[in-house]
Amino acid sequence: MKTIAFYLPQFHAIPENDEWWGEGFTEWTNMKSAEPLFDGHYQPRIPLNHNYYNLLDDKTMEWQVKLAQESGLYGFCFYHYWFDGHMLLEKPMENMLKNDNINFPYTICWANEPWTNAWKADGNTKTLIAQRYGDKAEWKDHFDYLLQFFKDKNYILVDGKPLLVLYRPEIVERLNEMLDYWQELAVEAGFPGMCFAYQQVSYYLLDDKDESRFRYRIEYQPGYARYDAQKNAGGIKSKLLTVKTGIRGMASKVDKALGTNIAGNLTKQGLSFEDYDELCQAIINRHGDDEKSVAGMFVDWDNTPRRGNKGRVCIGSTPDKFKKYMTKQIENVKNTYHNDMIFIFAWNEWAEGGYLEPDERYQYGYLDALKESLNNE
Repeated sequence: MKTIAFYLPQFHAIPENDEWWGEGFTEWTNMKSAEPLFDGHYQPRIPLNHNYYNLLDDKTMEWQVKLAQESGLYGFCFYHYWFDGHMLLEKPMENMLKNDNINFPYTICWANEPWTNAWKADGNTKTLIAQRYGDKAEWKDHFDYLLQFFKDKNYILVDGKPLLVLYRPEIVERLNEMLDYWQELAVEAGFPGMCFAYQQVSYYLLDDKDESRFRYRIEYQPGYARYDAQKNAGGIKSKLLTVKTGIRGMASKVDKALGTNIAGNLTKQGLSFEDYDELCQAIINRHGDDEKSVAGMFVDWDNTPRRGNKGRVCIGSTPDKFKKYMTKQIENVKNTYHNDMIFIFAWNEWAEGGYLEPDERYQYGYLDALKESLNNE
């Protein structure tokens, strides 16, 4: 079973983040300022031994890869930020390519959205860096940059084709033309072609989507599970899934999980809440729509370090529960899917609560849970 974890590179300072969010900003900035917003709220989350690492230090990724290998993780899926030739957070992946001490499978997900200040804006959202897709000249520049990674011995290939993930295909102008051109360029570079995948549920839900260029549809969790849970509860109001699970029906679950009566406080806080068991059950109930479906799983979710009392908190995740549901998902994939991959949210999405890396509360618990679930195959 090939388990691949999404990997966020925003753990080093860059000039753009210094300008937009303050000097020295990294994902750790949000984590260090996080506060518990209700009784029993697990914040702030602190990395084990206060290891607020810097991804520009080669030893950091060597340490991460060692942990990943020991847990049985197959590979990483690095987020890649390209804005018509302007790149953000590219150095960790470039440094990894040059580091002979790192030998670990990986693929790339082009996070092709514009960057905005939405996660901190109070009704005054503005674009920080726009996304422009251009024409063949721009497409070739992008492909030529990615080619150095595609040629790396550690890059994940499917039938000899580099696997490239698009975050949100629906916002790419002339999507099919661009992907067809990249297929041509891949053949010119000596590959049999490209293997394209996409991950966001927003494209999956479009009535007029064209999946013909995509080999895979990654069920990015918990996004797909939110859609399934709301659909089964008759609560879908928009096919594009604004997904905000309110506290209706959740108060008793939250109280039970936290061992306290906080329903009134939750209402005042204005937070959104989800139940880990409910979402994981929705994941297990998925059996793959067709041969394009690639299964997912998630560790946890809590984006209040970014969004404060406008965030969403998943209640009930523990290493034991993650092991339980991961074991079931592995069995589900073997029996009902057409491939052997599971994409996991996430390796290090600390400010959204999804991370396998060790923290002060659970230490190596989630990594051990992953290893044990894979050993149960």
